[in-house]
Amino acid sequence: MLHDLFVLKKIKEGDIDTFEKLFRKYYTPLCLYATTITNRMDISEEIIQDLFYVLWKDRLQLKIVISIKSYMYRSVRNRALQYCEHRQVQDKHKEYELRKNVYAYDKDKDENPEGKLEYKELELLIENTLDAMPERRRNIFRMHRLEKKKYSEIAEIFSISVKTVEAEITKALHALRDSIDRYDKILL
Repeated sequence: MLHDLFVLKKIKEGDIDTFEKLFRKYYTPLCLYATTITNRMDISEEIIQDLFYVLWKDRLQLKIVISIKSYMYRSVRNRALQYCEHRQVQDKHKEYELRKNVYAYDKDKDENPEGKLEYKELELLIENTLDAMPERRRNIFRMHRLEKKKYSEIAEIFSISVKTVEAEITKALHALRDSIDRYDKILL
């Protein structure tokens, strides 16, 4: 605790050397910790860099009562969880867009023969995209979308973490979105 107070005092005074030592000491362990939450090293590095930027920028207002280490790990955890929540919102939006596209094709197919053909092509495209996925990803995606199973239920079935289920769903959605985007470009 005494060492932390000294380090904090030096950083508040603008001692860049002390700050750099703190950065070098904690950067890699914090990145590894964040990666256990985000499953992405690039995002984890961004989170840590942002933490240190804010730490330096707001150094005069810092109120660390436990320890610098605890403060940083708690901050990283909160930022990583915020990222994951943001990702879930993005994924839901992508899913909505995907459903909207499928609905538009579905509506077109009912109105004209060309629409019916496009709808069949889209169905085939989606099926082929799903078939090209690794078996576990395809099964996870179908369980979630067709059987309406929750992430936690799927995680239990496959004996994997909820984060892994989330990552597999995200990858499946990206693959479907890419296939549909390529299909749309061909139609234009």
